[in-house]
This record gives sequence, C-alpha cells and structure tokens, in this order.
Amino acid sequence: MALNELFNRLGAEIEDPEEETFLLFSREIPSQNLGFVDAHATNIDLSIAGKEYVITQSPTVLTSNREGGTTGAVVWKITPLVAEYLAAPDNILRLPGLLSPSSIVIELGCGVSGLIGLVVGPTVQRYVLTDQSYVARFVEKNLSENEAAVRPKGQKKRNAKLPALRQPENVVFKALDWELDEVTPALTGLVHAKSFDLVIACDCIYNEALIEPLVKACVDVCKLRASDDDRGASSSEDSSSASPTLCLVGQQLRDPEIFEAWMKEFHKYFRTWQIPDAALSPSLRSSPGFVLHCGVLRESSHE
Repeated sequence: MALNELFNRLGAEIEDPEEETFLLFSREIPSQNLGFVDAHATNIDLSIAGKEYVITQSPTVLTSNREGGTTGAVVWKITPLVAEYLAAPDNILRLPGLLSPSSIVIELGCGVSGLIGLVVGPTVQRYVLTDQSYVARFVEKNLSENEAAVRPKGQKKRNAKLPALRQPENVVFKALDWELDEVTPALTGLVHAKSFDLVIACDCIYNEALIEPLVKACVDVCKLRASDDDRGASSSEDSSSASPTLCLVGQQLRDPEIFEAWMKEFHKYFRTWQIPDAALSPSLRSSPGFVLHCGVLRESSHE
C-alpha cells in the first residue's frame, strides 16, 4: 500500500501532542510578522516551479469588519512554499504515487488566490478549491487570468518526470463553510468518484474557535472514502485508490497554545506524522517557522 511506504519514509508517528508542540516551539523561530506576503498589494507576482503567476488579492476585504473572518483575502507566506513543494516530482507524496495524475484532491480554506490549486491542479485528475463564498469571485479571476501558466501554449514540459499537464477545467472552486455547510460526495463534481485521495489545509488556524470546525471538516472529507463503494471499481488501474484519504496540514508557527490545541484535536481523530526536514524542499527547510503534518483517520473515526 502506498500509504505504508509513505509512513516508512516519515518515520516515527506522533504519540504526544504536547511533546510535539514543545519540540517545535523550542526551535529558534524567525519573526514572520503575521505571515502575509504583502498585505497592501492588490496584485502579487510569484514564480513557482518554473512558471509565473499573477495573483489578485483584496487588502480591502482583509481590513474590513466582515462577519466570518477575512484572513483568506490575501496570500500568506507559507502558501507559495507548499505549492512549490507539492509540485516537485520528488515530493514525498509523489514518490509512492499518492499524488499522481489519477488523484482527486480537495483543499480546505484556499483563500482568494487558489494558488496551490493553480500550481498542483494540472498534475492531478481533479483539484477542488473550497472556502467561504466571499472568495469565489477572486478565485475564479485568478484561475482565469493564470490559465497561461496552468496550460502554456506551444511549450514543452520542463521536466519529463512531471505528469502531463491537464486541462484547467480540472481545477474548480466550490463554496464550503466549515461551520455551516455539510461535506458531501457532490464536492468531487465527478460521477465516477465520490471521495478524495488527499485533503489539504494550508495555514487555516489563526484562533482557537476555528480548530474544531476545521478538524471536523477534515474528518468528514476523509470519511467519504469509506462510503465510496464504487471508487475501487472505477479506478481499478490505480493501486492507491483503495487507500484511506490522506490529510496534509501546513502551518506557520505563531502561538504555541493555539498550535497545541489544534494538535490535540487533530491527533484525537488522526494518526499523525510530521514531515521531517529531510523530506522537505530547500525553501521549507530553510524556513523553520513553518511545519507540515499529515494524518489518516484512526479506525474508530470511521464508525
């Protein structure tokens, strides 16, 4: 099973959330401020995995009093790093085939940029971006205006190891509020598959009130796999199709109390591993203020 190969590469499973928190926050963490790329610009130019992106964001929404939060209105520093990491052909998830041209991926809390979907989406079967409905018009704008980067015209692949580019229609946005909306199989937007291979949440925790809804959304997405009776038959050529859904969470280390509260809640439902420095990209390894964890539902959580 591909997941077993991944876990062997990751090393020891996290057993104690408090110890994990202590070890991470005992490192020297450089000041990242709040972690914005640029909180004042309406457009940001980014170069990721050999392609150029122009991302539209909204400083106005960020500083508004919008009920339900505004943190998704701008790009955060960890997002381009995670996007580039996941796009790399030697990424730890790609080596065992967990992130492949047949994969179906959902991102929770994608924000206005849709950046990870733009970068990673063309290398998988389906990439579903989700967030509150207020970001929809920005995401659609960024998907549309960066189509040239997603599908370059008359340009050969830069690296033969990377999967062939897929049509940008494979990257879609769907509104999903963790506190109000139900996670359903319809989120895939596909007839032949009603669950996901990978769920991504990148820098979604800023206060304690968000922890329980986010973890519940992660659990609910992962539980779709157990009820997707036709998934194995429709993807018989993909040996990873029967694997449990993997959950990947990237975060900037800000507040140890909030991180520990998230770690305890996530660990309650998920067997959890930290992606070690040796398996990270050079840009993430050189940024000790960021961390990636992955997990699979505990058996009791399937019930």
